[in-house]
Amino acid sequence: MDSATVARFEANRSRLASLAYRLLGSATDAEDAVQDTFLRWHAADRQHIEVPEAWLTRVITNLSLDRLRSAQMRRERAVGDWLPEPLLDGDPMLGPADTAEQRESVTLAVLTLLERLQPVERAVYVLREAFAYSHAEIAEILDITESASQQHAHRARRRVAAERVVSDIDRATARRIVEAFVDAASSGRTERLVALLTDDATAISDGAGQSRRWLRFSAPERVAAVLRAAFKPTPAKRRLLGGSPAVHAGVINGCPALITAFDDRVVGVVVLDIRGDKVAVLRGISDPDRLRRLTEQWRRRQHDDPLIPSW
Repeated sequence: MDSATVARFEANRSRLASLAYRLLGSATDAEDAVQDTFLRWHAADRQHIEVPEAWLTRVITNLSLDRLRSAQMRRERAVGDWLPEPLLDGDPMLGPADTAEQRESVTLAVLTLLERLQPVERAVYVLREAFAYSHAEIAEILDITESASQQHAHRARRRVAAERVVSDIDRATARRIVEAFVDAASSGRTERLVALLTDDATAISDGAGQSRRWLRFSAPERVAAVLRAAFKPTPAKRRLLGGSPAVHAGVINGCPALITAFDDRVVGVVVLDIRGDKVAVLRGISDPDRLRRLTEQWRRRQHDDPLIPSW
């Protein structure tokens, strides 16, 4: 393959990766889909490809759909709860973020909702809402009719709108929210945390990868009690983490987040879904495998001063 052909693919790599990530909810799976697309590009008769960008989009979309339909992926996501792999603000895999729809389409809340859609519905939603493809273009990519694309988009938008938590806030606001949350959580006073939570607040945790099922807690009093206990440092917790990490404010998948890290290693994140001025859902992730790409991005960044220098 000549350098110009490789360059043509590389010019599309970030877009393809962000498309695959939205479809699969996993950075690891998205990277694999991009590599498979490159191999197809390498093997293709490129003289007969009139519009390479459209060809590449069709290939990676259908490769992603094949993965979504695979028995292995269905088994993996049938065990307990499933959440998308979190990505740090600024990660190129997050893709376009010019519109509220594009920013919303990559939040953990919406990616989790998309998991409940049929694969074709999910693809239509992503192509339409996040990448602004026309129904004619989507029909060509997915080999369906334009009317079918419109119907899939309508059903997907309706299902997502019925359950989503809308949160489109700037970085400064995100930091203020996280500061208030950390202050309340570390105070040891449950009532301060309850005041920050919605009446139907829910907390979800992967249990540091120690459980096959995710842990789920509901009701603000119960969530506050769990958080108060979690934020209380103990020698056992520090041994588990390997020391005393710092707690930072950050943005993950477009939402305010707490990032717990040693200098170059993220050991846990808590992502907050905001409804109005309160926290509706907390998602805690500390499984190292699920934090691999986020840690890679963390190592490349300069960080604000931590909220808690040594937990």
